[in-house]
Amino acid sequence: MSAFPIFSLKDIRPIAPNFYRGRLNDWQKKGYIKKIVNKYYIFTDVAVNEPLLYLIANKIYYPSYVSLETALSYHGLIPEAVYGITSVSTKRTYSFNTHFAAFSYCKISPRLFFGYNLEKLNGYYVKMASPEKAVLDFFYHSSRMDKKGEIEEMRFNEDSFREKISPGELRKMLEFIDNDKLTRRINILLKLMQNA
Repeated sequence: MSAFPIFSLKDIRPIAPNFYRGRLNDWQKKGYIKKIVNKYYIFTDVAVNEPLLYLIANKIYYPSYVSLETALSYHGLIPEAVYGITSVSTKRTYSFNTHFAAFSYCKISPRLFFGYNLEKLNGYYVKMASPEKAVLDFFYHSSRMDKKGEIEEMRFNEDSFREKISPGELRKMLEFIDNDKLTRRINILLKLMQNA
């Protein structure tokens, strides 16, 4: 099962169709596995690190991809370390508190479920928002970010922003999303980054 650091009964059944569900409880009692949340488990000898937490986030609430503050931090766009793993999903807004981390999900429409890449991190393939989509997802869900001062308080890393953000790609995505409030917020951000 090393190919499945995070797994559910659904992952086991194609390999072992007659697998007895009660065995998962036995394995937990013996300390072989630990329950993450709902029907998902992890082997206790698997090292839990950030890439694995991103993978857990992708698996336990599907479909989703890591975005918002977590992706902004991952791409070096904001200086602060982020508590918990933030993602977006086409399912309802939800959060899980687990032994490993807090996982939170913001709902987006299926039409806006784009702009993520499969990143290979420590051997795991993780769905992670591109730098541009992380910015757009964040400002789309941050109704309080309507003024220059509020956006400045985010303390975006100007060097990383210039290096990783393509204004052309950002504007192309904005045009597709077609949201006046979001466009206004992003225009303020782009001016701040140009004048920094």
